[in-house]
Amino acid sequence: MAASLPYPALHASHSGIWIATADGTRQVGRGEAIRIAADTPVIVLNAVLAGQRLGYADLSGLDLLELFAFLCPARFMVPTPRGLARVTGLEVPVRDDEIAAFLLRATEAMLAIPKGDWPEREGAWTSAQSLARLRWPWAPVVAEHIKMPEQHERWLFSRLPEWSEGAPRPAPRTISIDAAETQERLTRLTGSAAEQRPGQRAYAEAAIEAFEPRMVRDAPNMVLAEAGTGIGKTLGYLAPASLWAEKAGGAVWVSTFTKALQRQLAHETVRLYPQAEVRKAKVVTRKGRENYVCLLNLEDALQGGFAGRAAVLAQLVARWAGYSADGDMVGGDLPGWLPTLFRRNGPTALTDRRGECVYAGCPHYRKCFIERAARSSAEADIVIANHALVMVNAARGRETTSRPTRYVFDEGHHIFDAADAMFSTALTGQETIELRRWVVGPESGSRGRRRGLAARLSDVASYDEQGARAISDAVTAAQGLAADGWLQRLGEGAPFGPIETLLAAVRGLTYARAETEGDAGYGLETELAEPDAALIEAAGPAAHALDALVRPLVALGRRLEAVLAEAPDWLDGQARARVEGAVASLGWRAETVAAWLSLLARIGGPASPDFVDWLAVDRIEGRDYDIGLHRHWLDPSKPFAETVLKQAHGALVTSATLRGGGDWEVAEARTGAHHLIKPAARFEAVSPFDYASQAEVLIVTDVKRGDTGALANAYARLMSAAGGGTLGLFTAIRRLRAVHARIADRLARDGLSLLAQHVDPIDTGTLVDIFRDDASASLLGTDALRDGVDVPGRSLRLVVMEGVPWPKPTVLHAARRLAGGGSAYDDRIVRARLAQAFGRLIRRADDHGAFVLLSAAMPSRLLAAFPPGVPIARVTLDEAVARVSRLPSVIENGHEARDDTGGDTSGGGDEGLEMRPAP
Repeated sequence: MAASLPYPALHASHSGIWIATADGTRQVGRGEAIRIAADTPVIVLNAVLAGQRLGYADLSGLDLLELFAFLCPARFMVPTPRGLARVTGLEVPVRDDEIAAFLLRATEAMLAIPKGDWPEREGAWTSAQSLARLRWPWAPVVAEHIKMPEQHERWLFSRLPEWSEGAPRPAPRTISIDAAETQERLTRLTGSAAEQRPGQRAYAEAAIEAFEPRMVRDAPNMVLAEAGTGIGKTLGYLAPASLWAEKAGGAVWVSTFTKALQRQLAHETVRLYPQAEVRKAKVVTRKGRENYVCLLNLEDALQGGFAGRAAVLAQLVARWAGYSADGDMVGGDLPGWLPTLFRRNGPTALTDRRGECVYAGCPHYRKCFIERAARSSAEADIVIANHALVMVNAARGRETTSRPTRYVFDEGHHIFDAADAMFSTALTGQETIELRRWVVGPESGSRGRRRGLAARLSDVASYDEQGARAISDAVTAAQGLAADGWLQRLGEGAPFGPIETLLAAVRGLTYARAETEGDAGYGLETELAEPDAALIEAAGPAAHALDALVRPLVALGRRLEAVLAEAPDWLDGQARARVEGAVASLGWRAETVAAWLSLLARIGGPASPDFVDWLAVDRIEGRDYDIGLHRHWLDPSKPFAETVLKQAHGALVTSATLRGGGDWEVAEARTGAHHLIKPAARFEAVSPFDYASQAEVLIVTDVKRGDTGALANAYARLMSAAGGGTLGLFTAIRRLRAVHARIADRLARDGLSLLAQHVDPIDTGTLVDIFRDDASASLLGTDALRDGVDVPGRSLRLVVMEGVPWPKPTVLHAARRLAGGGSAYDDRIVRARLAQAFGRLIRRADDHGAFVLLSAAMPSRLLAAFPPGVPIARVTLDEAVARVSRLPSVIENGHEARDDTGGDTSGGGDEGLEMRPAP
């Protein structure tokens, strides 16, 4: 090892820093470690994280995560010594002082991969040559272990298969499915030897109604089903859904809120279709365009569009794209930790986040991952999507020929929030500058392949005089939008153009009226009521500028539709697809500008009872980063019902907390059911878990609110008492960071690792993977972890919340609170959040744990959020620590033996799915 790779290995943690060489391992101070790392390439595992712990942001070297991404693209690995040991077959290091030497052994094991049966060999040599030119630290080492291929190897763009266009799928047949068939299908999915679950069988039977024929237009068969954890609702709805798809010849769209559940659902469909090829045709996962790698952007990056470290990322992503199942960069088979190793804007530049797709004008159109997913879903039986994509497709009229007629909305308690985001309007500086770039294209000093309307539609402009004039008018009108440097000009009091003048007036009025903690670095907002003279005067010219833009956009859309109808000789299949894509994009942009005009009309005029309007200045660390006007529906379930539900024939909306701490009327209000003429069917299945013996709720009464030191002490003592396995939840990022800073070293001295969202430079999904993989680890986080973590087993045995999760008193919340019953509305939100947080704790029949709330002010009326029968006690911190220390767990020397069973032995239900590591 020392002869061929004479580099030391470095490991930095909260408990110390170690350097290992062929001569041995020694502990060093921070200064010496930084000096060594600055002078000598060092082997590390996650250089960004190690650099943060060293206080040396420029740490670089030979990162084993990058080597793994190169050698094993599209493979999963938990980015920890434990995960590295698993993929290399080495013994897991137990103590921190063993890890640096372990990294040397792991390097040898990984570099031996090319010598064996290496399934990702093709393309590696070519990629290694490109990485060598970029001076990737691993390139010289890798070159010694990869032989030059005897024949020219196919690389990314030549290896990717082309998708094929098929005939439109016929409309689904009108059929009914009966209970007996559904129960037979459920038995096949769960296994005949599985434990009988009456709740699951009743759930599957209740779900049948969503797949019955619709009798009245705009009146879908809607089923609201609240199924407690452990019922097995996933297989419960997949049984009737797959049966209907098979018999009717249609697709059922299963929509989730989180990417984690999408991934879990895809894994669960193995029960439906065990054969991989059959499953690939029958089950398709769909996400928004911004999730997939854009091959044109990637090609641009590989050909010099990226420089430095970003160019290395592009090469590693290209390696991955050649072996990826679906090209999904966010939650797919691209390791979530890979983009975090590089600068922030590198990964986003490889996806289509600006709506710049040129469709058939792209040379990689026939190999595009996005287009392949869209066409595959048209022929699939089960499409696993998400709430946002479902709403976007419905609202913007996308894929009308394959619009689904049956939906299952899992995580249905999030429909309200998803609709709130989808159907909102934001006239901000960032939004207008993006529109300007989309219309105008590259301006002076800008880089990249961004192209404006004129470049994207040059052939149309040369063919159609009216279209050319509309393009020219749109480009001219777009000059009135915000431009690069707009924030600096506003700060200097020198806005340029009508939109920047409007934003300056918004900023002035918001700063004058906002009463929140603006000086602490947080955003400011105020109602759009009683505007001052400056805002009223700025609204008119801004509206005129937007009107001058929307008119040519609409005219251009009409001209493109006319070109499609005329079908000139140059309009071949690819050109037609490109023009159709442009029509859809123009329609979306025109609708956006029209919504902005409607919002501007509100300034100085009467308020609409359907909307909540306000002004906002978004800030981070005391600096403005966006400014604008905002409009949200008071009840976003109304547009959801109009655009999605009323177009469907049936919909099942399900969740473990569907009623959100209230009654069925709350569930109907938040899912859009009360906007339908046909009442929704209701079903409830109580969790089969014995919460009385498996869990307890402890409300700590002696941690003073606002005392950060006392709060940190409480977290540290509870985590130590539990031996790790703790999910710590916060309502404010700054308190999370303050607590982490105080307890990380303290826990490390006890041999307990601490992970933290918003602190560690690791994506949330990877943080959960690490937490799941190490029973001695604890994890701190905010809302995303409260609602989206599934960690069954001993890795999560304690949930600690810093206080009652009251909603933030925003302008939008105030309006909804007033309309929703005042304090009762707040109580419903809090009960729903507590129920979701508690739901992280018990995920299967043999789980045990405690839920601790560090708030003496917890009102008794909110205790209904917890399952009936669970013991609830108000105790001191000392008593809580004593009770937590008695939690059932199997811990040896501070670490737990890993449970590798991979699933629930009963063979059915969600908990069998949820306990599996992410694929």
